[in-house]
Amino acid sequence: MKIAIASGKGGTGKTFVSTNIFYTLLQNNYRTVLVDCDAEAPNSIAFFETKLIKESEVTQLVPVINTETCTFCGKCHEYCNYNAIFILPPMRIIQVIEDLCHGCGACSVACKVGAISEKPVSLGQVGLYSTNGLPALIEARMNIGVMSPVPVIKAAVRQIDNQADIIILDAPPGTSCPFIQTVLSADYVILVTEPTPFGLSNLKQSVETLKTINKPCGVIINRTGLDDYKVMEYLLKEEIPLLLEIPFEKEIARLYSKGKILSESDSFFAKQVLTVVENINKLYGNSNNQR
Repeated sequence: MKIAIASGKGGTGKTFVSTNIFYTLLQNNYRTVLVDCDAEAPNSIAFFETKLIKESEVTQLVPVINTETCTFCGKCHEYCNYNAIFILPPMRIIQVIEDLCHGCGACSVACKVGAISEKPVSLGQVGLYSTNGLPALIEARMNIGVMSPVPVIKAAVRQIDNQADIIILDAPPGTSCPFIQTVLSADYVILVTEPTPFGLSNLKQSVETLKTINKPCGVIINRTGLDDYKVMEYLLKEEIPLLLEIPFEKEIARLYSKGKILSESDSFFAKQVLTVVENINKLYGNSNNQR
């Protein structure tokens, strides 16, 4: 079963929830994998003692234009939806802007004189890490300057060992393409929000986005005690299950800032987290996954 942990904005506690679920499942003898899909700023491995097993490069083919063969007709520029080809026909200047290229190959189709070839360009890396000697953590990390992390996220998801009982996908913040790419493969989505107007606004965006792709979801409210009423009213109105409330406490923030797992020191919180995951598993996955 794949469970995505997502949020409509950054800073709600998405990685906090992901890492605590992952740790708790490991402690309860589940075969579990955590995939850090926040390729722009991955940080899940900071909370665990890990060893790198394998790192693979994620590349994309981008066009190379032979200016001696090119007739400067401009067809490749017209076909490119991402404005990745700059051309000045009167001055016989044409150039590929590699940072904008999505590797779709449309320009190669457009060129009728064979002036376009392709070369691989690095987009990022996918690292496979072990914890306690077992492959259990996958990290997607895009290179600085790359326009979209989606190809790197796809490569990370492909590394998942399907023998795992429960797979945790730590999704990128927001509701754009990286979020969509991560939750598409999930069986269930846990949305982490905070009881603020901004948190509620982004929660609504996330819920509406998940409705369009028919993904079931539940909500964890982090930092409860600020102003929970409007978030609770929205969940009741939309009939969205409230999975867990995490209190706004200094000790939780202190532990997290030091890279510590709350479930390791707080057995009650660990039980709450385990109950949430097992209830989801009973409804949307295989309830006999535990070993």
